[in-house]
Amino acid sequence: MSRTRALTAPGIFDGENWHNEAALVIRDGKISDIFPAAQIPPETEIEHLQGGFLVPGFVDVQVNGGGGVLLNNEPTLKGLAAICAAHVRLGTTALLPTLITDTPEIRDRAIAAGIEAWENKTPGFAGLHLEGPHLSIARKGAHDPALIRKMNGDDVEALADARERLPIVLTTLAPESVTPVQVAALVRAGVKVSIGHSDAGAEAAAALIDAGASLVTHLYNAMSQLGGREPGLVGAALNSGGVHVGLIADGHHVCPASMELALRAKKGPGRIFLISDAMSFAGTDETELVLNGRRILRAGGRLTLKDGTLAGADLDMAQAVRVMHQQVGLDLSEALRMASLYPAEAVGLSGVGALRAGHNANMVWLSDDMEIIATWIKGQRIV
Repeated sequence: MSRTRALTAPGIFDGENWHNEAALVIRDGKISDIFPAAQIPPETEIEHLQGGFLVPGFVDVQVNGGGGVLLNNEPTLKGLAAICAAHVRLGTTALLPTLITDTPEIRDRAIAAGIEAWENKTPGFAGLHLEGPHLSIARKGAHDPALIRKMNGDDVEALADARERLPIVLTTLAPESVTPVQVAALVRAGVKVSIGHSDAGAEAAAALIDAGASLVTHLYNAMSQLGGREPGLVGAALNSGGVHVGLIADGHHVCPASMELALRAKKGPGRIFLISDAMSFAGTDETELVLNGRRILRAGGRLTLKDGTLAGADLDMAQAVRVMHQQVGLDLSEALRMASLYPAEAVGLSGVGALRAGHNANMVWLSDDMEIIATWIKGQRIV
């Protein structure tokens, strides 16, 4: 028998418009309607949210770890479940756990675990992001240079096979380590290709975009910069209308002024969207982890290797929204879209990212100062 419930809140943001003193109706885990709270039928089961506002659940397509677990260190169903659970508590209701550059054996284990997580309907799990190992050593960031290598036929086949079993497979590649022919083969197989960790110029980036690459990974970071005579990957990302662009909005990876400039410069319809690039520290008080034998330290809101190289971010999506709204000065509605609707669109994730009729009832209850109070996935309250 179908079950109908309603949540009332002082404010509900549906991804486009705000509804004041409204009710969101849930039926069988999906959103049925949003209308004034005074119009709720008398037989409806109602939960009244006191204060704050209800918004679409966040969508994060770059999540290296959480809850004390780094995917590279625990590429298992248990590891994925722990990562997803940590980020659900932080308001992310759909995420792509992300494997940083590693060996083919670790990649294959992560893919197998991802397939198992999808088949087990692990809450929050929406697919996998494989960031590397086909990157540029010149722009390696915190990736282990000993593991960076050029893509071969077996790599293309492994990703294509993974896509047959997973709803979303996203991979970050650099023009220095892949060819347009390989990118085109991945795209034909349904793999989403993002350009990142590259020192290549705009022309080389454009060749991959022409081959089907449709995203750019963490704008400004680990990439060739915008110059007067060479636009670099930054310029290619902003000037390519069909490309969606991830942004780490923690105030350390990119300064607010540069974020504002990028938002003004980005050619559409592709959008800039928020990512956390979170490591295993997310949702914990831990201060140190080991990745590929190297220590990553947490201090002052930054994660760094011993030499000071940034190594992921000490960030969650609600914090990124606060930075965009409070420090960059973006309208709250647009900041929320950058954390939900735009990343969902970027990777082709349907039924999430907005509170619309027929969409999954994936929602976050935020306090007036934008702290997480509760999260729902398919109408089920998780925290």
